[in-house]
Amino acid sequence: MLCPFCSFPESRVLDSRPADEGNSIRRRRECGECGKRFTTYERVDERPLVVVKKDGRREVFDRAKLLAGFMKACEKRPVPVQRIEDTVHSIERELRSHGELEVLSQAVGELVMNSLLELDEVAYIRFASVYRQFGDIYSFLHEVEKLLKSKEDKKGAL
Repeated sequence: MLCPFCSFPESRVLDSRPADEGNSIRRRRECGECGKRFTTYERVDERPLVVVKKDGRREVFDRAKLLAGFMKACEKRPVPVQRIEDTVHSIERELRSHGELEVLSQAVGELVMNSLLELDEVAYIRFASVYRQFGDIYSFLHEVEKLLKSKEDKKGAL
């Protein structure tokens, strides 16, 4: 394993433990040259999951892209990074649990929307404005009104 700091090819493992609910192994390593420590993860090499876009294009599911979208939506919001990472992991697990090799981008988008609604309402609206391609302020207002009505309905049910 190359050291991310000095690119030395040898490191020693200081600690190993299960991560991601047992789906990966987290290893804490120390570089044999510079002595700096870094973390690596070992995961099962899964079959690629392909996302089918609205226009029919296909691209390999990119966990980093999903995480970046969440980070952008949650930017400057009080959402812990670990919670975002856990949510992304949960979405990926949900997508893979069906055993299909392809998934529609709309299905991914709806999972993201539902997850963001649970994480942070402002992040949800930010993402929705891009995902649903709000064309004007009225589209934005309509989504906020739906969110407020949903909150009122939940309060009334309690």
